[in-house]
Amino acid sequence: MSAPAPSPLAIVEAAPLPRQEEVLTDAALAFVAELHRRFTPRRDELLARRAERRAEIARTSTLDFLPETAAVRADDSWRVAPAPAALNDRRVEITGPTDRKMTINALNSGAKVWLADFEDASAPTWENVILGQVNLIDAYTRQIDFTDPKSGKSYALKPADELATVVMRPRGWHLEERHLTFEGRPVPGALVDFGLYFFHNAKRLIELGKGPYFYLPKTESHLEARLWNDIFVFAQDYVGIPQGTVRATVLIETITAAYEMDEILYELRDHAAGLNAGRWDYLFSIVKNFRDGGAKFVLPDRNAVTMTAPFMRAYTELLVRTCHKRGAHAIGGMAAFIPSRKDAEVNKVAFEKVKADKDREAGDGFDGSWVAHPDLVPIAMASFDAVLGDKPNQKDRLREDVSVAPGDLIAIDSLDAKPTYDGLRNAVQVGTRYIEAWLRGLGAVAIFNLMEDAATAEISRSQIWQWINAGVVFENGETATPELTRKVAAEELAAIRAEIGEEAFAAGKWQQAHDLLLHVSLDADYADFLTLPAYDQLIG
Repeated sequence: MSAPAPSPLAIVEAAPLPRQEEVLTDAALAFVAELHRRFTPRRDELLARRAERRAEIARTSTLDFLPETAAVRADDSWRVAPAPAALNDRRVEITGPTDRKMTINALNSGAKVWLADFEDASAPTWENVILGQVNLIDAYTRQIDFTDPKSGKSYALKPADELATVVMRPRGWHLEERHLTFEGRPVPGALVDFGLYFFHNAKRLIELGKGPYFYLPKTESHLEARLWNDIFVFAQDYVGIPQGTVRATVLIETITAAYEMDEILYELRDHAAGLNAGRWDYLFSIVKNFRDGGAKFVLPDRNAVTMTAPFMRAYTELLVRTCHKRGAHAIGGMAAFIPSRKDAEVNKVAFEKVKADKDREAGDGFDGSWVAHPDLVPIAMASFDAVLGDKPNQKDRLREDVSVAPGDLIAIDSLDAKPTYDGLRNAVQVGTRYIEAWLRGLGAVAIFNLMEDAATAEISRSQIWQWINAGVVFENGETATPELTRKVAAEELAAIRAEIGEEAFAAGKWQQAHDLLLHVSLDADYADFLTLPAYDQLIG
């Protein structure tokens, strides 16, 4: 076979990185170029369709199951492909970015699966995008180790049979990769992340007894799932591996996708591995889509919206029922607590909450769940072990007792809680601290003992926006206004300066983060994604 022709893709505005030539080979870039040529036009059409759907929701303030796909939902005969052995037991999954230390720790964590994240837990600097690929290649070839320069502690992989199975998450459809262009136009970040990972690792993973497995984020419709399925079919043929080798788990983290769970599984049925319930992005999507819907769609403080809220119960129980009816895994939400090395009492209370959350998910029929820290793996494992025993999953539990009407999924006013002034302050605090770290290239950030990612910033700024535009009056009598938000933001910025000191404050991106948070929280023209204007300010 002759060598591939030079790729038509151009690498722009990117300082050379160590070992980038191992990832950005002519053959790999030619594959990404072909993905871009074939599939970006459909991606563009689907993004336009999102805007049309959102405009329709603005007019009607409602959603329903799709009449045009009723036959798919009513047909009891179809199932997704059986799970491969490496994905049959998913009772605990750990999530995190693909930096070198995290790669080793996640694979060694004792979790069944590691969500290797190029999306919300990774700020998409060119270094993170490319070196994350290097780290995964090194992990599969067992060429990875790490020594912490501060502590001197060394990290290395455990034996192969003790490592988590990797499920990689590319960026969402809305994001571009500005450093890789075709005829002056950026290539979608999703195709860059998927394409480079798949090209370099698909055959290697098969040899390891696993496969190219993916989490698909921010999906809004079954037509977007169809696009991914077509990409998988093409990609498998391109590199010469059997159809059905790719497996994808779709995050149901948008309100529109919650009405199309059957259809999403159907479109991906030869490549589907399951669905996942993602909390913060789901709430963000509700605010985004129903932001003109009036008082009945106003969410209270984010921490008051637990998974036991009636509309959240409707969503998660429908997800379990839908998955198990179709033979797919149902994966639960995130336990984001970061254990304290100093405060045993904080840990005790938090561990009890994590246990209660995982007990509930296992009891509801989920086949697995997410944690953000290795110390939480044993807690989550115990909850699922207690229900599953020696079984790899509980897909045989069909949850036919569950019945969800269209209105149940958007019954926000069924929650007996209101926005509070402390909720506004917390949204400003967390939003500012997260955005500052993201602008420095960090996507997974420990804030107030919780591991936060971009979804946290999205729900924080969306709630501020919603409360202001709904004219919410807090319990202290103050009204949510731009002026009040600016006052709170200024106070929080001053508190951070006092907390960390002048030198650290000046070395960070605090003023920039403060300004960006206020921009996306107060601008009358609601930005679809915080990461779009933020990416314009991301260096590297």
